[in-house]
Amino acid sequence: MAQSKSPTLRQFQDRFPTEDSCLDHLFQVRYAGTDCPKCSRPLKYSRVTGRRSYQCQWCANQLYPTAGTPFNKTRTSLRDWFYVMFLFTTTRNGVAAKRVQREIGVTYKTAWRMCDQIRDYMTKLDSDDPLGGVGETVQVDETQLGGKTVNRGRGSRAMGGKKLVVGFQECGGELITRVVGTNSKHVLLPLVQQHVLPGSTVHTDQLRSYMALRDMGYRHDTVNHRYEYVSKSGCTINTLEGFWNILKRGINGTYIHVSSKHLPKYLGEFEFRWNMRDRAHLMLDRLLFSFAR
Repeated sequence: MAQSKSPTLRQFQDRFPTEDSCLDHLFQVRYAGTDCPKCSRPLKYSRVTGRRSYQCQWCANQLYPTAGTPFNKTRTSLRDWFYVMFLFTTTRNGVAAKRVQREIGVTYKTAWRMCDQIRDYMTKLDSDDPLGGVGETVQVDETQLGGKTVNRGRGSRAMGGKKLVVGFQECGGELITRVVGTNSKHVLLPLVQQHVLPGSTVHTDQLRSYMALRDMGYRHDTVNHRYEYVSKSGCTINTLEGFWNILKRGINGTYIHVSSKHLPKYLGEFEFRWNMRDRAHLMLDRLLFSFAR
């Protein structure tokens, strides 16, 4: 499927040229077509000068469109927030806080907080519904992020500071990632049960931890990555390998270092973009139209 194009900077600027246009967008998304929560009359509000609020023309009740959103109680302009969200949805390898600091002229602390809250919102917005089902195929694989390999002599190696991540990719469907402490079967198999529906065909490498999948209601096929990318039976985990490459370019090249505390949010950011890659032109809209009231 051909990938759709993301909006250009000029299109974004034409759509949100002023602070008021951003606030009007939030108000329409969150409250259009509803009744006043105080007097229950049909919604008829006017903008309050000097505030990020709208006032009911019947009872003078005020609504704040930014309440309950990442923009609540912030002095940073909504147009800057929207622009940073635009950056997050039009890049493949992430957005560094230093870049945000340079481009919108805020402090590094403010830039980092903006990026962190947008990343957290992307993570919560992305679906975690179970993948696969009868007749469907799900690829499962793990990768290591950060840290370094430490030699301990006689061929023994330890992964100093590395974080282990497991991914579940439905062929032609969604992706789910999780941080795990080990690749033992006691950790991986319960995650497969949680995120992959029974009856699915599960493709993995030849890690011994997955060998019990056939006894758990799954069809299981493996590929030996030492010798081949696709097995003779058609088993492959190449789609997940492609995602790992994008993730590592972002973590190592853009963010340089990610702590264990914040790693799930960074995974959620890349997961959101990956799941929307065939609908790139809708990625920004999905963020801007999804603020719960």
